Amino acid sequence: MMNIAVLGATGSVGASTLDVLGRCTDRYRVFALTAHAGAEPLLELCRRHRPRFAVLSGVSEQRDLGRKFKEAGAELLLGPAGLEAMASHPDCDAVMAAIVGAAGLASTLAAARAGKRVLIANKEALVMAGPLLMRAAQEGGARVLPVDSEHNAVFQCFSEKQFIKKIVLTASGGPFRTTPLEKLAGVTPEQACAHPNWVMGRKISVDSATMMNKGLEVIEARWLFDLAPERIEVVIHPQSIVHSMVEYLDGSVIAQLSNPDMRVPIAHALAYPERIDSGAKPLDLTTLSSLTFEKPDHARFPCLDLAYHALRAGGTAPAVLNAANEVAVEAFLERRLPFTAIPAVIEETLGSVAAGAAGDLGAVLAADSEARRAAAGRVQRFLGRAA
Repeated sequence: MMNIAVLGATGSVGASTLDVLGRCTDRYRVFALTAHAGAEPLLELCRRHRPRFAVLSGVSEQRDLGRKFKEAGAELLLGPAGLEAMASHPDCDAVMAAIVGAAGLASTLAAARAGKRVLIANKEALVMAGPLLMRAAQEGGARVLPVDSEHNAVFQCFSEKQFIKKIVLTASGGPFRTTPLEKLAGVTPEQACAHPNWVMGRKISVDSATMMNKGLEVIEARWLFDLAPERIEVVIHPQSIVHSMVEYLDGSVIAQLSNPDMRVPIAHALAYPERIDSGAKPLDLTTLSSLTFEKPDHARFPCLDLAYHALRAGGTAPAVLNAANEVAVEAFLERRLPFTAIPAVIEETLGSVAAGAAGDLGAVLAADSEARRAAAGRVQRFLGRAA
Protein backbone atom coordinates (compact mmCIF):
# COMPACT_ATOMS: atom_id res chain seq x y z
CA MET A 1 0.00 0.00 0.00
CA MET A 2 1.23 3.48 -0.87
CA ASN A 3 0.44 6.29 1.58
CA ILE A 4 -0.64 9.46 -0.23
CA ALA A 5 -0.77 13.01 1.15
CA VAL A 6 -3.08 15.29 -0.84
CA LEU A 7 -2.06 18.91 -0.31
CA GLY A 8 -4.95 21.09 -1.44
CA ALA A 9 -7.56 18.37 -1.05
CA THR A 10 -10.61 20.64 -1.30
CA GLY A 11 -9.67 22.05 -4.74
CA SER A 12 -10.54 20.63 -8.14
CA VAL A 13 -7.29 18.67 -8.49
CA GLY A 14 -7.70 17.37 -4.94
CA ALA A 15 -11.21 16.15 -5.76
CA SER A 16 -10.00 14.38 -8.90
CA THR A 17 -7.13 12.80 -6.98
CA LEU A 18 -9.44 11.45 -4.29
CA ASP A 19 -11.74 10.08 -6.97
CA VAL A 20 -8.84 8.12 -8.51
CA LEU A 21 -7.60 6.95 -5.09
CA GLY A 22 -11.11 5.76 -4.24
CA ARG A 23 -11.03 3.44 -7.25
CA CYS A 24 -7.80 1.77 -6.12
CA THR A 25 -8.14 1.22 -2.38
CA ASP A 26 -6.11 -1.97 -2.67
CA ARG A 27 -3.10 0.06 -3.86
CA TYR A 28 -3.37 3.45 -2.13
CA ARG A 29 -4.19 4.73 1.33
CA VAL A 30 -5.13 8.38 1.98
CA PHE A 31 -2.53 9.37 4.55
CA ALA A 32 -3.14 13.12 4.92
CA LEU A 33 -5.53 15.74 3.57
CA THR A 34 -4.97 19.48 3.74
CA ALA A 35 -6.88 22.69 3.11
CA HIS A 36 -6.27 26.36 3.80
CA ALA A 37 -9.17 27.42 6.02
CA GLY A 38 -12.20 25.40 4.91
CA ALA A 39 -12.67 23.30 8.03
CA GLU A 40 -16.08 21.87 7.15
CA PRO A 41 -15.22 20.73 3.60
CA LEU A 42 -12.01 19.17 4.90
CA LEU A 43 -13.83 17.51 7.77
CA GLU A 44 -16.31 15.98 5.34
CA LEU A 45 -13.44 14.58 3.26
CA CYS A 46 -11.86 13.13 6.39
CA ARG A 47 -15.10 11.38 7.32
CA ARG A 48 -15.21 9.87 3.84
CA HIS A 49 -11.54 8.92 3.35
CA ARG A 50 -10.34 8.44 6.96
CA PRO A 51 -6.81 9.88 6.66
CA ARG A 52 -4.38 9.64 9.54
CA PHE A 53 -3.72 13.41 9.48
CA ALA A 54 -5.53 16.59 8.45
CA VAL A 55 -4.02 20.06 8.09
CA LEU A 56 -5.64 23.50 8.06
CA SER A 57 -2.73 25.64 6.98
CA GLY A 58 -4.56 28.97 7.31
CA VAL A 59 -5.92 28.38 10.83
CA SER A 60 -3.96 29.22 13.97
CA GLU A 61 -6.57 28.60 16.69
CA GLN A 62 -7.88 25.11 17.25
CA ARG A 63 -11.01 25.74 19.35
CA ASP A 64 -13.03 22.52 19.15
CA LEU A 65 -11.75 21.55 15.70
CA GLY A 66 -9.32 18.96 17.05
CA ARG A 67 -12.12 17.00 18.66
CA LYS A 68 -14.23 17.03 15.48
CA PHE A 69 -11.37 15.77 13.34
CA LYS A 70 -10.44 13.14 15.92
CA GLU A 71 -13.99 11.81 15.69
CA ALA A 72 -13.39 11.51 11.94
CA GLY A 73 -10.22 9.52 12.65
CA ALA A 74 -7.70 12.25 11.81
CA GLU A 75 -5.15 14.10 13.91
CA LEU A 76 -5.45 17.82 13.11
CA LEU A 77 -2.41 20.03 12.52
CA LEU A 78 -2.62 23.81 12.11
CA GLY A 79 -0.57 26.38 10.23
CA PRO A 80 1.89 26.20 7.31
CA ALA A 81 4.30 24.02 9.31
CA GLY A 82 1.69 21.26 9.16
CA LEU A 83 1.97 21.15 5.38
CA GLU A 84 5.72 20.64 5.48
CA ALA A 85 5.36 18.03 8.23
CA MET A 86 2.98 15.97 6.08
CA ALA A 87 5.02 16.44 2.90
CA SER A 88 8.13 15.09 4.61
CA HIS A 89 6.57 12.58 7.05
CA PRO A 90 8.51 9.30 7.08
CA ASP A 91 5.32 7.26 6.64
CA CYS A 92 4.21 9.24 3.58
CA ASP A 93 5.20 7.73 0.23
CA ALA A 94 3.81 10.23 -2.29
CA VAL A 95 2.62 13.82 -2.20
CA MET A 96 0.04 15.38 -4.48
CA ALA A 97 1.19 19.02 -4.55
CA ALA A 98 -2.04 20.75 -5.55
CA ILE A 99 -1.99 23.96 -3.50
CA VAL A 100 -2.58 26.93 -5.79
CA GLY A 101 0.04 29.67 -6.02
CA ALA A 102 3.13 30.54 -4.03
CA ALA A 103 1.55 29.07 -0.90
CA GLY A 104 2.49 25.60 -2.13
CA LEU A 105 6.21 26.23 -2.61
CA ALA A 106 7.60 25.36 0.84
CA SER A 107 5.69 22.09 1.20
CA THR A 108 6.62 20.98 -2.33
CA LEU A 109 10.28 21.66 -1.55
CA ALA A 110 9.94 19.72 1.70
CA ALA A 111 8.56 16.71 -0.18
CA ALA A 112 11.42 16.85 -2.69
CA ARG A 113 14.07 17.10 0.02
CA ALA A 114 12.50 14.14 1.82
CA GLY A 115 12.75 11.95 -1.30
CA LYS A 116 9.04 11.52 -1.92
CA ARG A 117 7.24 10.80 -5.15
CA VAL A 118 6.11 14.36 -5.88
CA LEU A 119 3.05 14.63 -8.10
CA ILE A 120 3.30 18.28 -9.03
CA ALA A 121 0.13 20.14 -9.95
CA ASN A 122 1.39 23.32 -8.24
CA LYS A 123 3.17 24.83 -11.23
CA GLU A 124 4.05 27.96 -9.26
CA ALA A 125 6.63 26.02 -7.24
CA LEU A 126 8.63 25.35 -10.40
CA VAL A 127 7.98 28.82 -11.77
CA MET A 128 9.30 30.50 -8.62
CA ALA A 129 12.10 28.11 -7.74
CA GLY A 130 12.63 25.61 -10.56
CA PRO A 131 16.39 25.16 -10.08
CA LEU A 132 16.03 24.86 -6.30
CA LEU A 133 13.22 22.33 -6.55
CA MET A 134 14.90 20.12 -9.14
CA ARG A 135 18.18 20.21 -7.22
CA ALA A 136 16.35 19.30 -3.99
CA ALA A 137 14.71 16.38 -5.78
CA GLN A 138 18.04 15.14 -7.10
CA GLU A 139 19.77 15.43 -3.75
CA GLY A 140 16.85 13.92 -1.84
CA GLY A 141 16.23 11.10 -4.29
CA ALA A 142 12.71 12.30 -5.07
CA ARG A 143 10.83 11.57 -8.29
CA VAL A 144 8.99 14.62 -9.65
CA LEU A 145 6.11 13.61 -11.90
CA PRO A 146 4.00 16.23 -13.71
CA VAL A 147 0.24 16.30 -13.19
CA ASP A 148 -0.64 19.30 -15.39
CA SER A 149 -2.27 17.66 -18.40
CA GLU A 150 0.18 19.31 -20.81
CA HIS A 151 3.34 18.34 -18.97
CA ASN A 152 2.08 14.88 -18.24
CA ALA A 153 1.36 14.49 -21.95
CA VAL A 154 4.92 15.57 -22.79
CA PHE A 155 6.25 13.16 -20.17
CA GLN A 156 4.33 10.29 -21.78
CA CYS A 157 5.74 11.18 -25.22
CA PHE A 158 9.28 12.06 -24.06
CA SER A 159 12.15 9.67 -24.80
CA GLU A 160 15.79 9.95 -25.89
CA LYS A 161 16.22 13.67 -25.26
CA GLN A 162 19.13 13.95 -27.67
CA PHE A 163 16.72 13.34 -30.57
CA ILE A 164 14.07 15.83 -29.47
CA LYS A 165 13.72 19.05 -31.49
CA LYS A 166 11.06 20.74 -29.36
CA ILE A 167 7.98 20.20 -27.26
CA VAL A 168 4.61 21.72 -28.10
CA LEU A 169 2.24 22.70 -25.30
CA THR A 170 -1.38 23.02 -26.34
CA ALA A 171 -3.76 25.66 -24.99
CA SER A 172 -7.51 25.88 -25.37
CA GLY A 173 -7.43 29.66 -25.77
CA GLY A 174 -9.92 30.01 -22.93
CA PRO A 175 -13.31 31.71 -23.09
CA PHE A 176 -12.12 34.83 -24.97
CA ARG A 177 -10.25 33.25 -27.88
CA THR A 178 -12.57 34.89 -30.43
CA THR A 179 -13.98 37.79 -28.40
CA PRO A 180 -13.41 41.14 -30.14
CA LEU A 181 -10.43 42.85 -28.54
CA GLU A 182 -12.38 46.02 -27.83
CA LYS A 183 -14.79 44.06 -25.62
CA LEU A 184 -12.16 42.46 -23.36
CA ALA A 185 -11.96 45.44 -20.99
CA GLY A 186 -15.56 44.84 -19.95
CA VAL A 187 -15.46 41.11 -19.25
CA THR A 188 -16.51 39.99 -15.77
CA PRO A 189 -14.96 37.49 -13.36
CA GLU A 190 -17.90 35.16 -14.02
CA GLN A 191 -17.20 35.21 -17.75
CA ALA A 192 -13.47 34.70 -17.22
CA CYS A 193 -14.09 31.71 -14.94
CA ALA A 194 -16.40 29.97 -17.43
CA HIS A 195 -13.79 27.79 -19.11
CA PRO A 196 -15.14 26.03 -22.23
CA ASN A 197 -13.50 22.63 -21.57
CA TRP A 198 -12.13 22.30 -18.03
CA VAL A 199 -13.58 22.60 -14.53
CA MET A 200 -11.00 24.57 -12.52
CA GLY A 201 -10.66 26.98 -9.61
CA ARG A 202 -11.25 30.70 -10.10
CA LYS A 203 -7.62 31.80 -10.12
CA ILE A 204 -6.44 29.22 -12.64
CA SER A 205 -9.52 29.88 -14.78
CA VAL A 206 -8.55 33.55 -15.06
CA ASP A 207 -4.98 32.50 -15.84
CA SER A 208 -6.34 30.36 -18.65
CA ALA A 209 -8.36 33.30 -19.99
CA THR A 210 -5.24 35.53 -20.09
CA MET A 211 -3.03 32.59 -21.14
CA MET A 212 -0.73 33.34 -18.22
CA ASN A 213 -1.44 29.76 -17.23
CA LYS A 214 0.28 28.64 -20.41
CA GLY A 215 3.13 31.06 -19.79
CA LEU A 216 3.66 29.58 -16.34
CA GLU A 217 3.57 26.13 -17.93
CA VAL A 218 6.34 27.14 -20.35
CA ILE A 219 8.53 28.03 -17.37
CA GLU A 220 7.51 24.80 -15.62
CA ALA A 221 8.39 22.79 -18.74
CA ARG A 222 11.81 24.39 -18.92
CA TRP A 223 12.74 22.85 -15.54
CA LEU A 224 10.85 19.58 -15.83
CA PHE A 225 12.40 18.69 -19.19
CA ASP A 226 15.62 20.78 -19.12
CA LEU A 227 14.93 22.50 -22.43
CA ALA A 228 15.78 26.06 -23.52
CA PRO A 229 12.84 28.46 -24.02
CA GLU A 230 13.17 28.41 -27.81
CA ARG A 231 12.50 24.66 -27.77
CA ILE A 232 9.15 25.10 -26.00
CA GLU A 233 6.31 26.13 -28.31
CA VAL A 234 2.68 26.97 -27.54
CA VAL A 235 -0.20 26.40 -29.95
CA ILE A 236 -3.93 27.00 -29.54
CA HIS A 237 -6.00 23.82 -29.71
CA PRO A 238 -9.61 24.70 -28.82
CA GLN A 239 -10.85 21.11 -28.48
CA SER A 240 -8.43 20.19 -25.61
CA ILE A 241 -8.08 16.64 -26.91
CA VAL A 242 -4.38 16.71 -27.85
CA HIS A 243 -2.78 17.64 -24.54
CA SER A 244 0.73 18.22 -25.87
CA MET A 245 3.26 16.92 -28.37
CA VAL A 246 6.94 16.13 -28.77
CA GLU A 247 8.64 16.75 -32.11
CA TYR A 248 11.76 14.72 -32.96
CA LEU A 249 14.65 15.51 -35.28
CA ASP A 250 13.43 13.07 -37.93
CA GLY A 251 10.14 14.98 -38.32
CA SER A 252 8.06 12.62 -36.18
CA VAL A 253 5.56 14.19 -33.80
CA ILE A 254 4.20 12.09 -30.93
CA ALA A 255 1.07 13.33 -29.18
CA GLN A 256 -0.99 12.25 -26.18
CA LEU A 257 -4.77 12.39 -26.58
CA SER A 258 -7.63 12.00 -24.12
CA ASN A 259 -10.84 13.65 -23.09
CA PRO A 260 -10.22 16.75 -20.94
CA ASP A 261 -10.31 15.11 -17.51
CA MET A 262 -7.66 15.70 -14.84
CA ARG A 263 -8.07 12.14 -13.60
CA VAL A 264 -6.09 10.90 -16.62
CA PRO A 265 -2.76 12.61 -15.77
CA ILE A 266 -3.33 12.06 -12.04
CA ALA A 267 -3.79 8.32 -12.51
CA HIS A 268 -0.72 8.17 -14.75
CA ALA A 269 1.49 9.99 -12.23
CA LEU A 270 0.20 7.93 -9.32
CA ALA A 271 0.82 4.54 -10.93
CA TYR A 272 3.83 5.29 -13.15
CA PRO A 273 5.35 3.21 -14.71
CA GLU A 274 2.18 1.12 -14.48
CA ARG A 275 -1.33 2.12 -15.59
CA ILE A 276 -4.56 2.14 -13.58
CA ASP A 277 -8.20 2.99 -14.25
CA SER A 278 -8.70 6.76 -13.96
CA GLY A 279 -12.47 6.75 -14.25
CA ALA A 280 -12.29 9.08 -17.25
CA LYS A 281 -14.56 8.57 -20.23
CA PRO A 282 -12.67 6.78 -23.03
CA LEU A 283 -11.90 8.85 -26.10
CA ASP A 284 -14.03 7.94 -29.12
CA LEU A 285 -12.17 9.23 -32.18
CA THR A 286 -15.17 8.61 -34.43
CA THR A 287 -17.12 11.33 -32.64
CA LEU A 288 -14.49 14.03 -33.28
CA SER A 289 -15.39 16.19 -36.24
CA SER A 290 -12.03 17.99 -36.31
CA LEU A 291 -8.92 18.84 -34.35
CA THR A 292 -7.64 22.34 -35.08
CA PHE A 293 -4.46 24.22 -34.18
CA GLU A 294 -3.49 27.87 -34.49
CA LYS A 295 -0.76 30.24 -33.39
CA PRO A 296 -1.44 32.37 -30.30
CA ASP A 297 -2.60 35.94 -30.91
CA HIS A 298 0.02 37.94 -29.01
CA ALA A 299 -2.10 41.10 -29.00
CA ARG A 300 -4.89 39.13 -27.32
CA PHE A 301 -2.60 37.22 -24.94
CA PRO A 302 0.29 39.49 -23.88
CA CYS A 303 0.79 37.47 -20.69
CA LEU A 304 2.34 34.67 -22.72
CA ASP A 305 5.12 36.97 -23.95
CA LEU A 306 5.66 38.30 -20.43
CA ALA A 307 6.25 34.75 -19.20
CA TYR A 308 8.83 34.05 -21.92
CA HIS A 309 10.51 37.35 -21.04
CA ALA A 310 10.74 36.42 -17.35
CA LEU A 311 12.06 32.95 -18.19
CA ARG A 312 14.82 34.38 -20.36
CA ALA A 313 15.68 36.99 -17.73
CA GLY A 314 16.14 34.18 -15.22
CA GLY A 315 16.98 34.45 -11.53
CA THR A 316 14.06 35.75 -9.51
CA ALA A 317 12.23 37.23 -12.53
CA PRO A 318 9.79 34.29 -12.79
CA ALA A 319 8.98 34.68 -9.07
CA VAL A 320 8.27 38.37 -9.69
CA LEU A 321 6.06 37.46 -12.65
CA ASN A 322 4.10 34.94 -10.60
CA ALA A 323 3.63 37.29 -7.63
CA ALA A 324 2.45 40.18 -9.80
CA ASN A 325 0.03 37.89 -11.59
CA GLU A 326 -1.45 36.60 -8.33
CA VAL A 327 -1.99 40.15 -7.08
CA ALA A 328 -3.51 41.32 -10.38
CA VAL A 329 -5.82 38.31 -10.72
CA GLU A 330 -7.03 38.70 -7.15
CA ALA A 331 -7.81 42.36 -7.83
CA PHE A 332 -9.72 41.40 -10.99
CA LEU A 333 -11.72 38.74 -9.16
CA GLU A 334 -12.58 41.34 -6.52
CA ARG A 335 -13.71 43.71 -9.31
CA ARG A 336 -10.98 46.24 -8.47
CA LEU A 337 -9.14 45.83 -11.77
CA PRO A 338 -10.38 45.37 -15.33
CA PHE A 339 -9.39 42.21 -17.16
CA THR A 340 -7.16 44.04 -19.65
CA ALA A 341 -5.17 45.68 -16.84
CA ILE A 342 -3.86 42.34 -15.58
CA PRO A 343 -0.93 42.18 -18.05
CA ALA A 344 -0.23 45.90 -17.53
CA VAL A 345 0.24 45.40 -13.79
CA ILE A 346 2.51 42.42 -14.43
CA GLU A 347 4.62 44.22 -17.03
CA GLU A 348 5.07 47.30 -14.83
CA THR A 349 6.03 45.13 -11.86
CA LEU A 350 8.60 43.22 -13.92
CA GLY A 351 10.04 46.53 -15.00
CA SER A 352 10.29 47.96 -11.49
CA VAL A 353 11.53 44.97 -9.47
CA ALA A 354 15.08 44.04 -10.41
CA ALA A 355 15.72 40.33 -10.87
CA GLY A 356 18.42 38.89 -8.64
CA ALA A 357 19.99 35.49 -8.17
CA ALA A 358 17.57 32.79 -7.01
CA GLY A 359 20.24 31.01 -4.99
CA ASP A 360 18.06 29.93 -2.09
CA LEU A 361 14.49 29.95 -0.84
CA GLY A 362 15.05 33.17 1.09
CA ALA A 363 15.99 35.07 -2.06
CA VAL A 364 12.97 33.73 -3.91
CA LEU A 365 10.56 34.63 -1.10
CA ALA A 366 12.11 38.11 -0.76
CA ALA A 367 11.55 38.74 -4.47
CA ASP A 368 8.01 37.41 -4.13
CA SER A 369 7.27 39.85 -1.27
CA GLU A 370 8.80 42.84 -3.06
CA ALA A 371 6.85 42.05 -6.23
CA ARG A 372 3.57 41.75 -4.33
CA ARG A 373 4.08 45.17 -2.76
CA ALA A 374 4.96 46.69 -6.13
CA ALA A 375 2.01 45.08 -7.89
CA ALA A 376 -0.41 46.14 -5.16
CA GLY A 377 0.85 49.71 -5.56
CA ARG A 378 0.20 49.58 -9.28
CA VAL A 379 -3.32 48.28 -8.72
CA GLN A 380 -3.95 51.20 -6.36
CA ARG A 381 -2.57 53.70 -8.86
CA PHE A 382 -4.78 52.25 -11.55
CA LEU A 383 -7.80 52.64 -9.27
CA GLY A 384 -6.79 56.24 -8.65
CA ARG A 385 -6.56 56.95 -12.37
CA ALA A 386 -9.88 55.22 -12.99
CA ALA A 387 -11.59 57.32 -10.31
